[in-house]
Amino acid sequence: MISIKQINYALAVEKTLHFKKASELCNVSQSALSTAINEMENQLGLKVFERNNKHVFVTDCGKKVLAKAQKIKLELDELMQLSQLEKTPLSTPMTLGVIPTIGPYLLPKVLPDVRKQYPEFRLKIVEAQSHELVDGVRDGHLDAAILALPYPIDGLMSFEFWQEDFYMVCHQDECPQQAKEITTKEMEIDKLMLLKEGHCLKDHALAACQQKSMEQDATFDSTSLHTIIQMVAGKLGTTLVPEMALSQLLHNETDLRAIHLNEPGPHRSIAFVIRPNYVKTPDIEVLITLFQKQLKVLCPQGGSKK
Repeated sequence: MISIKQINYALAVEKTLHFKKASELCNVSQSALSTAINEMENQLGLKVFERNNKHVFVTDCGKKVLAKAQKIKLELDELMQLSQLEKTPLSTPMTLGVIPTIGPYLLPKVLPDVRKQYPEFRLKIVEAQSHELVDGVRDGHLDAAILALPYPIDGLMSFEFWQEDFYMVCHQDECPQQAKEITTKEMEIDKLMLLKEGHCLKDHALAACQQKSMEQDATFDSTSLHTIIQMVAGKLGTTLVPEMALSQLLHNETDLRAIHLNEPGPHRSIAFVIRPNYVKTPDIEVLITLFQKQLKVLCPQGGSKK
């Protein structure tokens, strides 16, 4: 019978595509790992991996085996976590994914209060783009992820806890005088600078402006809101920033102004995303309550989901 040990070894090889690295990941000798996988392949009557001196490949049949193995591992991990339901909130470690356009602006606002109230809570943060985090939640590498919605999360559950609008950020010399609100029609769309393709913030900003796409200078391709803000400070254009990020991005930028985008909102929603059978959902609910408390103070224009 195939053992859990063999499943873990095989998944490690799939992750690294390297037997030595996989053995280090599993903290066993390379020979022990190779022997265990050979025995598993003999029991299955098929090859999961093809390997030579330089490369490791997953066979077509092996892909199906490893997909099943990942599901089995996830079910077993969650079975082992059932005992945690009886424990006090946030008493066990959590690995949380967060996208780059939320993490630097949300976490400093909310985590100090979490640490104050639950000093023993161990939280590991993984920052990555939305599609990577969704995959991580699905395969069990992440307990949960914080995403900006809308975003496709087929097969997962979301708990929206905050909604916010965008603000147009411009240099004071190039802003509409005395304006506190601005519509898309009043903006110079051709001067708008957004993040590169692949960042959901760009999609949400375009949706807020009721634009399906936009032409962007081919020489401009940024993955950082901080970089874009510096370009705005240099009078190279304007940008759209979610309210949550304003205080940090504009902290030392006295020449910049933020004007509320007066288009139907909220322009994006912030949510925890988890697996449907995730056993520590009560911990997520505790975090949501703590996050909302701090956000209501620090981001008064936004709001929790009704």
